[in-house]
Amino acid sequence: MRAFVLLAGFYLVALCVLGVLAGAGTAAWVWAPHLVAIKVTVICALLGFPVLRGVFALGTGTGDGEEALPVTETDQPELWHAVRSLAERSGTRAPDEILLTGEVNAAVSEDARLLGLLPGRRRLYLGVPLLTGLTEPQLHSVIAHELGHYGNADTRLAGITRRGRDCVIRTVAAFQEREHKRIGKERSRQEEAAARRLRKGRKAKRVDTRGAGFGYRMTAKPFQAYARFYLRATSSVGRQQELAADRMAVRVAGRDATASALREIAALDAAHDFYQSRYALLGVEAGLLPPRGEVFGGLRHLLADPRRRSDLAELRCELPPGEKSPYDSHPPVAERVRLIEALPDDGLAAAPARPALTLLREARRVLAQLEDIILTPEALTMERADWPELTHRGMHALAAAAAEPLRTALAAAGVAPGSAAGDLTALLDRADAGQLWLVASHLPKSPEAARATGRAAQEFLRPALETGMRRLTELALVEKAGAYWELSWSDQARLRLPGAAYAGGTEETVAAAVRAAAAGAPDTAPLRTLLMH
Repeated sequence: MRAFVLLAGFYLVALCVLGVLAGAGTAAWVWAPHLVAIKVTVICALLGFPVLRGVFALGTGTGDGEEALPVTETDQPELWHAVRSLAERSGTRAPDEILLTGEVNAAVSEDARLLGLLPGRRRLYLGVPLLTGLTEPQLHSVIAHELGHYGNADTRLAGITRRGRDCVIRTVAAFQEREHKRIGKERSRQEEAAARRLRKGRKAKRVDTRGAGFGYRMTAKPFQAYARFYLRATSSVGRQQELAADRMAVRVAGRDATASALREIAALDAAHDFYQSRYALLGVEAGLLPPRGEVFGGLRHLLADPRRRSDLAELRCELPPGEKSPYDSHPPVAERVRLIEALPDDGLAAAPARPALTLLREARRVLAQLEDIILTPEALTMERADWPELTHRGMHALAAAAAEPLRTALAAAGVAPGSAAGDLTALLDRADAGQLWLVASHLPKSPEAARATGRAAQEFLRPALETGMRRLTELALVEKAGAYWELSWSDQARLRLPGAAYAGGTEETVAAAVRAAAAGAPDTAPLRTLLMH
């Protein structure tokens, strides 16, 4: 009933606004001269167009639109059997499709008809990181939670709520778009007028666009107010639905499995983001991707590392409380876990269990197929490399990009571009000749740094200079000494020199040598010694 009332409220606001615009146009034809009436009618029509566009957006739903890999019951009987069994225990109809995604998330949807009055085709979305990081009982609780949305008819009514929300947001966005265009045109007009005045030797007027788009701003205000009300009301329902689905998960999979799954997902989300940025996408600058199936499947290496497991254990214990906002569609995870763990013991203790990924047959093949669905055509054409090679070549590309501003500055200072070792040697020669800061002056500067002089200018440039020198030194060591970046699942990739000459760590040695070379009284000997390794 709330969903229908909220949707009807949008149409009521739209009809009121259209009625006011129509009344203004009619009054203009009755009381004003024809030219004024024509102008008012045009303005009312322009203001009414965004409203009509929002009204007729109701029937333009495009579905979920999520890129996902469908898995059939023939290909994955174990996964389908688990889902059907959980649906039966949840007292609801099983989904018609199961689709795998690359996100740390699970979701359900339903193509309900007649604005949710009639059920439709159901889909269950499962993120493969959940299969990688959860145990079977934990995954069962996640699936039971999503099936709980079916049992509560959340997915059927979600069509009304989502489409009503889309109508309101599209209407507001349409007004904002037209307002910005009007402001842009007015700014261009005033700037052209100012330029003409300057060409004639007259003082230009200050550009002022505060009055532009006033009609659009005022007409949008009722919809903005209703949008805030709509989001608050629907988000409140969403939070109640999540807590109800949690109770379904506890009833089907057990209290301990449900609570531990929520804790694990919070930690897994952080681990997945870290893995994607530091490992899976590390070689993109070099045109490299991990072996097939490892873009998403390689997360298991990170989760298996003892140090990473320790870090994840801390994340499980210290859940973020989350900021309570009336627009949140989910309660904070910490609150959900607290409510679940406060329930009586149901005797379904979360005993050791096998990983959820074992539910997939030929998991590596499935993960490779998921890449074909989710990755862009450009990414799919990239070269594949094993993890050690990917780490070295990816880090080398990043170092080259970071060193490029300094190499460009060297060229601007008269040093002919060459190898990394040659460029570094030339830089050290300039430093010994007292010209280091002359080279550094060609580095990119912020407006504040460009205005600085003397010692202050050097301090502004020092971070960029040291970064460039450090990366250029690393590239030179790769060229001359066979240095390489070493893969580590416990820590960031680190530069290593062959042999045990620098047991304390190559990167620490390079950093110390760079600081000495970039000091007020440059000492280039440590860097020259490194180059002779």
